[in-house]
Amino acid sequence: MSEQVTSLTVEGAIAVLWINNPPVNAVSHAVRAAVVDAINLTEQNPDVRALLIVGAGRMFVAGADIKEFGLPPEPPLLPEVCARIETSPMVVVAAMHGAALGGGLEIALSAHYRICAPDARMGLPEVNLGLIPGAGGTQRLPRLVGTEHAVEMIAGGKPVSADQALEMGLVDRLAEGPIFEAGLAYTKQLLAQNAPPRPTRDLPRANNIDWNAVTERVKKRARGQTAPVQAVRAIKAGVEQPFEYGVRTERKIFNTLVQSDQRRAMVHAFFAERAASNLPDVARGQAQPVQQIGIVGGGTMGAGIACAALLAGFSVTVAEISEDACAKAGQRIATLIQGAVEHGKTDQHVASKMLSDALCCSTSFAQLSDADLVIEAVVEDMTAKKGVFQKLERFCKPLAVLTSNTSYLDVAQIATATQRADRVVGLHFFSPAHVMKLVEVVVPQGAASDAVATAFAVAKRLGKTAIWSGVCDGFIGNRILQRCRAVADQMVLQGADPWQIDAALVAFGYPMGPYAVADMAGLDIGWANRKRLAALHGADPQAVKFPDMLCAAGDYGRKTGRGYYVYDNGSPIGKNPEVTRLIAQDRAARALHTRPFDATDIQRKYMAAIVNEAAQILDEGIALRPSDIDVVLMAGYGFPRFRGGPLFWADMQGIEVVRDEIRRFALEIPAVGKPAALVDRLVAEGRSFGTMNDEVATKPALSVPPRGSP
Repeated sequence: MSEQVTSLTVEGAIAVLWINNPPVNAVSHAVRAAVVDAINLTEQNPDVRALLIVGAGRMFVAGADIKEFGLPPEPPLLPEVCARIETSPMVVVAAMHGAALGGGLEIALSAHYRICAPDARMGLPEVNLGLIPGAGGTQRLPRLVGTEHAVEMIAGGKPVSADQALEMGLVDRLAEGPIFEAGLAYTKQLLAQNAPPRPTRDLPRANNIDWNAVTERVKKRARGQTAPVQAVRAIKAGVEQPFEYGVRTERKIFNTLVQSDQRRAMVHAFFAERAASNLPDVARGQAQPVQQIGIVGGGTMGAGIACAALLAGFSVTVAEISEDACAKAGQRIATLIQGAVEHGKTDQHVASKMLSDALCCSTSFAQLSDADLVIEAVVEDMTAKKGVFQKLERFCKPLAVLTSNTSYLDVAQIATATQRADRVVGLHFFSPAHVMKLVEVVVPQGAASDAVATAFAVAKRLGKTAIWSGVCDGFIGNRILQRCRAVADQMVLQGADPWQIDAALVAFGYPMGPYAVADMAGLDIGWANRKRLAALHGADPQAVKFPDMLCAAGDYGRKTGRGYYVYDNGSPIGKNPEVTRLIAQDRAARALHTRPFDATDIQRKYMAAIVNEAAQILDEGIALRPSDIDVVLMAGYGFPRFRGGPLFWADMQGIEVVRDEIRRFALEIPAVGKPAALVDRLVAEGRSFGTMNDEVATKPALSVPPRGSP
């Protein structure tokens, strides 16, 4: 038994096995072997009648060891460990606190009794990696909590709270006081009552349900992901057949999924999100301490940012133009905070304290003088934003980091409104800002390393996934969005229709198509941006007209009840027939001959545009690595996670295949863009986008030392 990952002590008739594999007590090979060794050793002691399993540190066990992902498994495998626990003649108790996830919960399910701390979270999130539980989780959990709860936990992949776990029968007791002491007392009580071992496998099978209806519901929610549907299949096997049959079915499905492209894609997504924070120059910059955050603008976006900041423990001052605007901003923020209470993210007392003690709304920029970091969130207009930064220059302390929430505009140009351009970066939040995880940290040339590090540190504390971006129109995500939306519009001119394109991309795995998304965001936003670009670069005679014609008619999407779809109280109820007329008018003005499109054709052209633009962004140094672009598209734009992001998808198709499609589609649909030179280089060198992920170059924009450094 390895003392490095476990320790074994004896408390009278109770052996205590501590799992101690920091930081998350992952179920590594060493842990698996140590657990089996501990059980074997303990069973040889005639004075020991029970085994208590406890996690050291902050949690019980948070799942598999990510360092072993992709490696051949070494025995004992987790199913063998769980079987060894369950068949022990001792009374085995699992005492859980913090996280008990994946293989950690499967260990607890194999114990005979379970107790958890009030802070515990328990779940089987394997579907988030393209897998199902593989150590009996699909068989034991239904026997404890019933089929419906098991389907929700396993196919949905979301953890449950301690209270929920107690209510559904997942745990036998909630701990009072420290988990070890509570677990020890509970085990002593079981021994005093002569409680026998209680193998979960021997409990009655879970209830049967309407499997067809459940499968269809899960399939609809999965949107093309395989693992959730296969999880239902594994659960069904355990409900309808003996335990051993169910275990064999589960393991067969698990092993098949391990070899699947979806599993590879979702593991790539997992590591891509972790790699996003691997920024050498930022790591060398010293983040400043931030407690006071200023926000200029209390509209929808500003209120969302303020809500996220308050929930993260920051003090927030919102600057607005009038008392009436202040009152409305305060009400928006209070509504969002109340929503957080209702969703269990905070309690009513803490929420009230946030609003009374940590939030200030003011019409005076002087109230921002103590802010450590300020986020400008006003209208997307360069003149308006420069005006804000001129005021921030006057009132903010010299080392305050000044940030803009711009979606498209040149952050370097915004910075010229101050005498401290090195303290200015972009923080592009996604709407709704208190919900969406993605933030693009936009770094102009000359930004100080400590200012950049501070922006990343604040984003992390807000619970966001922060992605480094250089400066260009639209940065990473919106620049790609503009490109593929232009391709969609050209396909419409050539014979597709918006609803067909939406349907094809939903079939690909997107939650919504581009036209439904535009309706939700507001068609007037895209219209304003097109007018801005036309003013900067001149009107494009080849640009499609029907989107602007729709806006000119006053149809802005959900907010007006009509866009590409017709809405009733914000819900789509059908297609807008006016769109068909406007498209026909646009086609007629160009004397275009239309042709049919099928779903595959639409998907491949759309993806060619995304990959080509992403490659151009990489070539220009706007993004650090391909996996960062994958994260942006997945976290901010609904790209299906089970495909791993557009550049991982391109690698899976074969980079040469994608290169040839880009070339061909660029001739058919000019908006696909000129083929990026990077794609040709990768093909010539026999490389893929994935080979670039470890080649993060030092960026000049991050090389400016902090003020006061030698």
